[in-house]
Amino acid sequence: MKKYFNKITIALAACVTLAACHKLELPVTTQLTPDNFPSTEQHFIQAAGPTYIAFRANYATQYWFLQSISTDEAIMPARGGNWYDGSRYEQLAKHTWNKDNGFLNDTWNWLTSVISNSNQNLFLIDKSAESDAKNRGTAELKTMRAIAYFMMMDIFGNVPIVTKFGDTNQPATTPRKDVFAFIEKEVLESLPFLSDVTGAPTYGRPNKFTSYALLAKMYLNSEVYTGTPKYTDAVTMCDNIISSNKFAIENNYLSMFRYNNGPAIKEFIFAIPYDPAAGGGQMFYPRYNLYNGVEMRNKYSLNYTPSGPMSTLPEFYAYFNEPNDIRTSIWLTGKQYYFNGSPILINTTKKGYDEDYAGADAGAPLSYHLEFTPNIVIKKPAVFDCGNDLKAWSMGYRCNKFYPDSTSTSRNQNTDLPVFRYADILLMKAEAILRGAPATNGQTALSLVNEIRTKRNAVAWTAVTLQTLYEERSRELVSENWHRNDMIRFGKFEGSWGVKTDNDVQKRIFAIPLPAIQLNGKLTQNPGY
Repeated sequence: MKKYFNKITIALAACVTLAACHKLELPVTTQLTPDNFPSTEQHFIQAAGPTYIAFRANYATQYWFLQSISTDEAIMPARGGNWYDGSRYEQLAKHTWNKDNGFLNDTWNWLTSVISNSNQNLFLIDKSAESDAKNRGTAELKTMRAIAYFMMMDIFGNVPIVTKFGDTNQPATTPRKDVFAFIEKEVLESLPFLSDVTGAPTYGRPNKFTSYALLAKMYLNSEVYTGTPKYTDAVTMCDNIISSNKFAIENNYLSMFRYNNGPAIKEFIFAIPYDPAAGGGQMFYPRYNLYNGVEMRNKYSLNYTPSGPMSTLPEFYAYFNEPNDIRTSIWLTGKQYYFNGSPILINTTKKGYDEDYAGADAGAPLSYHLEFTPNIVIKKPAVFDCGNDLKAWSMGYRCNKFYPDSTSTSRNQNTDLPVFRYADILLMKAEAILRGAPATNGQTALSLVNEIRTKRNAVAWTAVTLQTLYEERSRELVSENWHRNDMIRFGKFEGSWGVKTDNDVQKRIFAIPLPAIQLNGKLTQNPGY
């Protein structure tokens, strides 16, 4: 995505520079003006730059926190007073959030920013002459706006719809089922103008297959969003992707999440390119940094010190129950070693390892072999804290799926983050069939799941149920922003795990943040908040 950021910057700089030149008697035919910019396909890509820059800002951070920490996939307790941050992580873990939780406001502002930038870019390119390039540029921007609205609908339920740049009228809240219908209409109308080219030429921008994937997600969740199931439609959208033969399950699962991933990944249908040098919010932040502690810096030759407050819960890790399954290897568990086999040792004291140790030799040196343990014990419930010792910092298994980037000079990675992935398409089709849609093209729910499991070196199944499919989705898509969505659809979100006992079904959607309501009195708060 950095190249798009650079291109639009160059284009805008050219406009400013040319406009600042002395007036000439002869016409300047190379000047960028509303008459000739945008006019080519590359121009329209450049003109849409602000939308893509806005979109990548929070997808890997605040949005991820909402989708992951509100589930059994991850927990982020304070450790020694660090990372308490006004209890916002605790609220997600316990389902006790309210309209004041900062992550809700951050996510609301992020998605409305994507929508606002889309509207502004659409307004600007609308003035250009009609052409195939314009139609494609318009379709891509509308699809990006639809993706943002899908995320808002999924998180907040009833949300306002704004499609005109510069409209000063405050929009009222639109019912969720009407937001669904709006998104569906926008995507279907834009589809004919989108490219069917995959790989580098369209990487990071929506093409036809992005739209099919988005519609498949919507139709699979239609009963949640609208009360009406659309599983057969979900299969149709999945088949549009499968029958294209443009995608395939990767032979190497781990390579998809390395810092040198990109358009060559055959499973990526739509991904967000990140570059740690882009600055601002244009970075892949915190997967590895949050899952690993300071003692792992040397193992991975990092140029920064990770912080490591996040871990998974035993209830979720239980799904990774096959040692030969490559997906089991993404977890850091038990005693830790350097790549040469030597133990990772931390020089401390007996009290440094256990702050409650009261022996006379509390200050005696101790060489602690780092060991990640499965259980997370909240030692100080009032501040959601595990304690301030090595024992506390070692609690919980750590996800190493998004491998640490030793080439980055900061904690921000060069890793591109998939939004829609081919394995997800196969799993969605399998689920839709299990929920009643007719099987198509000789594929069954079992054959679709086994196509993935075989490539992951997992044992092929002889039968599949909704429960085992849910567990397979948990293994395959961990930390990819879909687990909350899955838990709700499978009726798991009201369960108990870790410190969470709340079973309020109204928590399936988050509160509309207080600042948004204060700015717009026409918004209606969601039930229960």
